[in-house]
Amino acid sequence: MTILATELDSVRPNCRAPEPEWQKEVKLAVRDPAELCRLLGLPDELASAARNSAGQFPLFVPRPYLGRIERGNPADPLLRQVLPIVDELADVPGFVADPLAEQSATRAAGMLQKYRGRALLITTGACAVHCRYCFRRHFPYDEAPKSLAAWAPALAEIEADPSIDEVILSGGDPLMLVDATLASLVERLASIPHLRRLRVHSRLPIVIPQRVTDAMLAWLTGTRLTPVFVVHANHPAELDSAVGQSLARLSDARVLVLNQAVLLRGVNDDEETLARLSERLIDLRVTPYYLHQLDAVAGAAHFAMPESRGLELVAALRARLPGYAVPRYVREVPGATSKTPIL
Repeated sequence: MTILATELDSVRPNCRAPEPEWQKEVKLAVRDPAELCRLLGLPDELASAARNSAGQFPLFVPRPYLGRIERGNPADPLLRQVLPIVDELADVPGFVADPLAEQSATRAAGMLQKYRGRALLITTGACAVHCRYCFRRHFPYDEAPKSLAAWAPALAEIEADPSIDEVILSGGDPLMLVDATLASLVERLASIPHLRRLRVHSRLPIVIPQRVTDAMLAWLTGTRLTPVFVVHANHPAELDSAVGQSLARLSDARVLVLNQAVLLRGVNDDEETLARLSERLIDLRVTPYYLHQLDAVAGAAHFAMPESRGLELVAALRARLPGYAVPRYVREVPGATSKTPIL
């Protein structure tokens, strides 16, 4: 998860075009807990605890996201998603490094297949924000391909399997790769006759909205593949006007935009927050798609909420909102044929 600058350099074209604004924001991201606490007017002891708790999953927060965190509030729900705390060091039974058994779903280097008809490509280990509850925080990203040539075995696997009609670009975050690299990869996918859809899972339009560029929209919509874009916002405070503009660009380009959230203790574990999140998403023409039960990844047990509470919250949303604004409450079960609804 610390590839970032090195990986970006490795995929940057040789031409010396002006550096996109989003790449500048990646370079300016806050990595030091002391700097984060200084910028937010937080006690020094939080920085000390964060430094001791980061371990192999360091703090990384882009400044556009940092600007939405309330100064002086250690309990801010956005801060809680990104600041390491001592609870991450607890060894909690049932919380493991690979909670979804993804290693057993690997078909080729960088390619996972959990469900029929869909293949997932781990395009990069880099992210523009390190979410403390990330289910891939222990993923062996060093084993994933680092160049287009290295993707050949995975692409051959997809090409040889006509049952696969959708490819998901994931990571890390696929939008941490430059557009020229993504355009080449998508063009190669579009050449596989039986593929029909391209799905992109990314948090970048939320944390660095400048990432939605003309070049990005060009490769996303420029092939015969139907584009689907899944963003990740957990709290309405993440969806400021700049994020709204980036999401509008996706919708205006006739891209289906969905949101997935995770039910997180201290972040969105109340009816009012989840309702405001759904309403804000609908206003931005984004469909509230999934509300995930937390995956039991080591280091994130302090975010866990009981499913009984999740059911209460979803029932409250159904009574309050139109059906299209209520996300599906699901968990992921290793080996299951789909996401499992929590009824």
